[in-house]
Amino acid sequence: MLTVWSSTQTPHLCRGTLADLFERNLESVRVIAPLVGGGSDGNFTVEMGIPTLDGLGVDGDGAHTNHEHLLFSSIEPRTRLLQGLMERLE
Repeated sequence: MLTVWSSTQTPHLCRGTLADLFERNLESVRVIAPLVGGGSDGNFTVEMGIPTLDGLGVDGDGAHTNHEHLLFSSIEPRTRLLQGLMERLE
């Protein structure tokens, strides 16, 4: 049994890739994906080897909970950061 711990959001894809890579039956591969916090669509592009900028949104806390909130004071600085990045990428 091959057991791998990964912070992936797609353990089933990871499992299939490992089985192919090591020429093993799918049943002999186990992927354990511990809870590591919030998720992001950026995780999908990173797993495909695509360079990805992520985590550029406003500051806050309590993701996906009843006390989720953002810090109003972070809206303007984060907007300016994104504007600067977009201007440099043009």
